[in-house]
Amino acid sequence: MKPKRLFLVAGYDAQNIADQSLLYLVQSLKKNGDVILFMDSDCNKEQLKKFEKACLFSDATRHGEYDFGSYKRAYLYAKKQNILGNYDFLYLVNDSVYGPLKDITEYLNKMENMQTDAFGLVCNPHPKHPHIQSWFIGCTRKVFLTDWFDKFICSIKKQSDKGTVTKLYEQGFSKLVLDHGLKWNCLYSVSGRKIYNNVKSLYQQGLPFIKKAAFTRHNGELGRQILYVLNHTNKNVSDVILINAKRVYGEKYINWLLTKNPIKIIIRKITYALRKIFVEGI
Repeated sequence: MKPKRLFLVAGYDAQNIADQSLLYLVQSLKKNGDVILFMDSDCNKEQLKKFEKACLFSDATRHGEYDFGSYKRAYLYAKKQNILGNYDFLYLVNDSVYGPLKDITEYLNKMENMQTDAFGLVCNPHPKHPHIQSWFIGCTRKVFLTDWFDKFICSIKKQSDKGTVTKLYEQGFSKLVLDHGLKWNCLYSVSGRKIYNNVKSLYQQGLPFIKKAAFTRHNGELGRQILYVLNHTNKNVSDVILINAKRVYGEKYINWLLTKNPIKIIIRKITYALRKIFVEGI
């Protein structure tokens, strides 16, 4: 029997636009379950109409609580509709990534067959605070139908900075799972900033998403890696990514970023290294 899944999706767009890249993510998830979308952006009704067929419900308002604030609002809607008990698995997914670059069904099945109570695509194996990265978390009924999970997600509120959000909610969720005698695991383990910096390697290992932040890191030296991924991804998907990236970061910047020229890449690496040493003092 096909598992019943509910995806709580958190979106964000500085220009208050719900574009094709987010719709593609939502539609990909919709093929595998039901979707509730909440955006931390002031999108108008015309923007949200795009999701009428793909979502049980969608809404958008600027709340400043990052992805967990949107997860909370989507969860509260599901709770109010009394539908949580209809599902075998609950997922928290945000759009800080582009993709999926491959069929996501295979990855969902793998995670759900790990015999753990919570799971994710990628964990950060931090020596003191190992945790599931918050952009793709899944859990079973042993987690999302409990009082402690309800208390956790309903207590989410605006914090002063992203670091506090990470500590309280991203790291906090994984810790809570263990504190209640349950287990979690992930398909990939990626330490530190490698989730942004090792774009090509992670794609070759099968990771079906690319972090959007890779487009703005390291003085553009990641452009060659990003271009490799785009050239090896279904053209329809890469086109969706490029349309969004050019709107968000500027077409001129993206054209500059996506270069194969080894000399340009070397210059960017040197410039980045010099900045780290002489400007940031690292």
